Amino acid sequence: MKNSHISSLVSFYLLLVSVSSNLIQESCNKAAKLDPQTIKLDFCVSNFEGNPKAKSATTFSDLVEVSIEAAITNATSIGSIISKLSENKSLESFERDGLKNCSWLYSLAGTCLQGAREAFKAKNYATAGVDIVASIEAPMNCENQFKKKK
Repeated sequence: MKNSHISSLVSFYLLLVSVSSNLIQESCNKAAKLDPQTIKLDFCVSNFEGNPKAKSATTFSDLVEVSIEAAITNATSIGSIISKLSENKSLESFERDGLKNCSWLYSLAGTCLQGAREAFKAKNYATAGVDIVASIEAPMNCENQFKKKK
């Protein structure tokens, strides 16, 4: 009897792993087909497969939430790193000011992503989409301000 329970649990676990792996592959395939310039299939799959929360996802919505959480973590981490870089006194004032602005932009991106998370949970997908798009502008605006100096 005990072996049949263990066998059932193992079978159930393997089924879940298979479902989440297929979900990740299918979701990344669809995303890459919709926006092949931005979303690279291999990158999408490897990012999800490297995230334990994504591995336990059972729905597309679960993967969206995992993505938003990862983006919040990344924006916060990048903003913190940039903020520390901006304290380097050996940089020119243009560079320090640019880094301070980038830190602010990434902070703003994090705020937008937090709003996206809440909107998505409330099934307000239009607002979630707007907030996600707004957060994407941070790295572009950060990079562009340094291009202006050239």
